[in-house]
Amino acid sequence: MANPARPRPVGARGSPRELRRWIGRDGRALVALSGGVDSAVVAALTHAALPGRSVAVTLAGVAVASREVERARQVATAIGIEHVVLPVDPLAVAGYRENPADRCYFCRSTESTTFHRWGAAHGIAQYLDGVQVDDLGDDRPGIRAMDEAGFRHPLVAGGWHKADVRRYARRRGLPNADQPSDACLASRIPHGQPVTAELLARVESAEAWMEQQGFRRVRVRVRGGAARVEVDPDEVPRLTGGAMAATVTTELQRRGFDAVVLDPVGYRPRAGA
Repeated sequence: MANPARPRPVGARGSPRELRRWIGRDGRALVALSGGVDSAVVAALTHAALPGRSVAVTLAGVAVASREVERARQVATAIGIEHVVLPVDPLAVAGYRENPADRCYFCRSTESTTFHRWGAAHGIAQYLDGVQVDDLGDDRPGIRAMDEAGFRHPLVAGGWHKADVRRYARRRGLPNADQPSDACLASRIPHGQPVTAELLARVESAEAWMEQQGFRRVRVRVRGGAARVEVDPDEVPRLTGGAMAATVTTELQRRGFDAVVLDPVGYRPRAGA
């Protein structure tokens, strides 16, 4: 039997209409909605395909930045889809706390259980996520966990890459169409260093403060008790120059980091981070 999470593509580059038809044939749908553009596009397509028979569910907890949850609320409101926020605590799972190389597998498995528990009580027939074609080139244990949980990937089915997703999001007028990709807060912690609620909160606080200073994308990466701050390459001169460098260093030390390094190169995409 074919894996329902990796269906036969609707075409080399499925149109929105084809994807809506693909989604609409299988009944009441739950969309795992983060604050990111990929899942936002799936939520928009699903709401159009199944008006009144779809719901966007966002998970909130220690590993999810509160700004992401708020962004998901804004997206759901803009789309008009029913929206539910559920608590989840991956720290209850030893495999997540210990932070092995496949930490994302334990996280997504825990999240999938939460989605399915809610879905079983609310007549959900299909579970959809925002995985798109560009995600498939990396080693993604989180995707493996979602596959095992029976999640379907409409954007993969349609052959959509990130550029296709953003193009549709702009055309649809989604509020996060050009929002930089984000990732679980635990992605800032190197594998092998235990994940704790205190450390996740410290990272979230530091990144939120940095964004308040006007930086578009921020990663505060942890190693031991130290922090390494990355911003987009074109914003590095502002980060490392003059008073801002001293202010950032002082502020992050005040928030509990022993030492602060301002990355001179800037943000580089990493798998899931």
